[in-house]
Amino acid sequence: MKKSRRDFIKISGMSALGYSVLPAFLKPLAAQPNLMFPIHNIPEKKNLDPDWIRSLYDRAKPTLYTKAKNELKYIGMPAGGLHAGTVYLGGDGRLWLWGIYNDDREGVDPKTAIWNNGIEDVKVRNRDGANYVEPSIADNKRVLEQGFAIRIEAEGKTIIKELKESDWQDIHFEATYPLATIRYIDDDFPLEITVQAGGIFIPLDPDNSAIPATVYSIQLKNTSAGNVKASVVGWMENGARKITAKKNEGLRQNTVFDGTEFSGVVGSFHANDLNATQQRDAGTTSITFVGGGAKLNVDANPWPVTDQTFDSENKKMATAEATDKLIGSICAIHEIVPGKTWEPQFIIGWHFNHALAKLNKLPEIEQGYYYGKRFKDAADIGTHVALNFEELYGKTLLWKNTYYNSSLPYWFLERTFLNIGTLATANTYRFSNDRFWGWEGVNACEGTCTHVWQYAQAMGRIFPSLERDARQRTDFDIAMQDNGGIIFRAEYESRPAIDGQAGSILRSYREHQMSVDDKFLKANWPQIKRATQFMLAQDKNGDGMIDSPMENTLDAVWEGEIAWIVGLCIAAAKASQMMAEEVNDKAFAAICKTFVEKGNKNMADHLFNGEYFIHRPDAVEGRKKLGSYNTCHIDQVYGQSWAFQAGLGRLWDKEKTIKALRSLWKYNFTPDVGPYISTHTGGRPYALPGEGGMVMNTNPKNEAKPYGDSVTWQMGYFHECMSGFEHQVASHMMAEEMIDEALILTRCVHDRYHAAKRNPFNEIECSDHYARAMASYGTFISACGFEYHGPKGYISFAPKWNKENFKAAFTAAEGWGCYTQEISNKQRHIFEVKYGKVRLRSIGIQKLISFNKVIVSLNGKNVPATLMDDQVELITAVEVAAGNKLTIELG
Repeated sequence: MKKSRRDFIKISGMSALGYSVLPAFLKPLAAQPNLMFPIHNIPEKKNLDPDWIRSLYDRAKPTLYTKAKNELKYIGMPAGGLHAGTVYLGGDGRLWLWGIYNDDREGVDPKTAIWNNGIEDVKVRNRDGANYVEPSIADNKRVLEQGFAIRIEAEGKTIIKELKESDWQDIHFEATYPLATIRYIDDDFPLEITVQAGGIFIPLDPDNSAIPATVYSIQLKNTSAGNVKASVVGWMENGARKITAKKNEGLRQNTVFDGTEFSGVVGSFHANDLNATQQRDAGTTSITFVGGGAKLNVDANPWPVTDQTFDSENKKMATAEATDKLIGSICAIHEIVPGKTWEPQFIIGWHFNHALAKLNKLPEIEQGYYYGKRFKDAADIGTHVALNFEELYGKTLLWKNTYYNSSLPYWFLERTFLNIGTLATANTYRFSNDRFWGWEGVNACEGTCTHVWQYAQAMGRIFPSLERDARQRTDFDIAMQDNGGIIFRAEYESRPAIDGQAGSILRSYREHQMSVDDKFLKANWPQIKRATQFMLAQDKNGDGMIDSPMENTLDAVWEGEIAWIVGLCIAAAKASQMMAEEVNDKAFAAICKTFVEKGNKNMADHLFNGEYFIHRPDAVEGRKKLGSYNTCHIDQVYGQSWAFQAGLGRLWDKEKTIKALRSLWKYNFTPDVGPYISTHTGGRPYALPGEGGMVMNTNPKNEAKPYGDSVTWQMGYFHECMSGFEHQVASHMMAEEMIDEALILTRCVHDRYHAAKRNPFNEIECSDHYARAMASYGTFISACGFEYHGPKGYISFAPKWNKENFKAAFTAAEGWGCYTQEISNKQRHIFEVKYGKVRLRSIGIQKLISFNKVIVSLNGKNVPATLMDDQVELITAVEVAAGNKLTIELG
């Protein structure tokens, strides 16, 4: 978030509650009692249908969006590699948006939307929710011609159908990131058509997950009684210089590239002026077929698709004028016998190695992107993926099947995971020197902002090396001041943010835990220690509660002792204590331990008002400045939420913590935000009437000046529902056994992003694909009760429900796989590694039956082990490789 948001805030009335001269559009509400400080009107009784709540636990099936229900037009699943621009897979299987041209504009679809805030129509920019109130429509953003068509010859008839919405009776889209499944339905068609499409996505392998390509696996099953001759043609427009090319500036060129196991067409642009090669859209695109025997056409014309589109085959190269379209196509043919399946596979690739001009503060941009270093052009990309298709696509499919083959509900698995697709948009970059860098939202608020990205739990678990890079290269190098403060936007700021400071310390402990050994911790301990010392120094009176006014994620400097900040810093100090103990820095571990103990006691004693944790005003400044004070703030116990994510255990008082969460449920959660935002005006539209959510900050005691004497523009944030904050609360509720509430809150976010209303894959805050929303994966972690410490070889699961028959995926430092827990007259715990390897020495378990005996085996071979309380200790560490199982049986 940045202060430049105030442009919207002023026109939308965000400042209305605190300004002495009200904007004209507030006059219709002049008769409302207590206009300046509206009455709290979130209902304590939520009146939710018990049957609906029970249904949230059902395994059910993947979320299905259909043509019949008009649910396809907004769908845009990020379908390329990490940090390779934004290419969307649409609901009917066609690619759209094509945000690959290094566009400086804000958001995936820069626009100004019109929204009625209950008073009048106002203009809403991308960073203020334009795509929430007016979602981008796929058919309006088809920048490049791309698609597939099928021709069948059977029973003397020829039928041609494109894989697009208008050609089929119905289309079903299963929203299982990273590979969506799309089914094309027509009663009179003799083939079942099923497409799986998406980017290469392999957890723990950020290199192969960062290929600028979308893969299509098109399955055709013959359901008729006779043979069917089937042809599949795919086409791709030459996308080079698509945006900036002018007439007579050069020529488009399509060229064939091929090998024994693949063939493709690459589109390039040959400019008359060599300087034109530096244009942001100078590059190449490609379409590749995996296998042999396909027919290639470098100058196809597929509109409308006819027999000629399938049958024409011409020369190895073709050119066209700069402003003309030039299409490359590939056709594969196969005769399918009854009951059999044919599965041709295609790759769409792109290569535009020019960084954004607005990132000119970063020296890295001169050398371009990481993928530009790996691949010379889109033909090289197509060749690489084709030659390694079985491995790359196979492992992507393996992860998808591993993750979704779970006892957890499909909808829950989808919502908690899909936000990692943010990494496969123009929100993030990986430069040629391998440095990871990100915005808050697409092209909005630069600098891999510490106070936003620290909420995002997904990347640290799925691609931990990227987080380690961000700590080591940015937080503890470029951004670190001599006094240990971490500049919260690195090159784009000059000061630390206190919550981002604590978050970077906490993430350092998580990154250490997600490492195979202690090299990361030892290499970075001096900087981690300095960062912690800086944080501890912000406790002016030595009571373990941070009270120095510093910037925070709500874009303000708050005075006093703020439960949210105090608790987060206690958690960070606890993490530093744990790290200090591991590096044998006993003196500093003792300092941190004292701070934690003192802070825990004082937070519970002095910042709890009987119902929830508050913001105690500064003794001198009082409530002159903006703050949350005695209101109910969404992040008030965020530090404990983080502690559960990092395996730090219980911090301050459990009973008070749970009371605080129940107060958030009572005072901040509403099944319908409509009545609240109609009276508490000024927030941005991230939840609309008829939608449920948790409001950021409420005034349940109806105090006259709840947010201080001098209310500023940032107060408008208090009236919003921002999904990243909601996800962290849901993850905490899940960890505290408030399972109903955690599922309901997560489901409310899921339903707000239903495809009938907007893009399910784009959770919006300050612009599109907002990084904080990756906090959703923390709720998955909490549901599994997952803890892991790679250097110690420790892993633990404590599922929150379905404990007798639980199954879920897990990721470790060097491998990932599936965990199964079965309870009958015995307890069985099975770790099945699917990829890489996992080193184990100590396994934490739930004691669900009475037992005193343990048998551990690796692929049926006994492994000596002892049982100590709720922990199984292996006499010698074992390495469980891909394809192997470690089984623990207790009885």
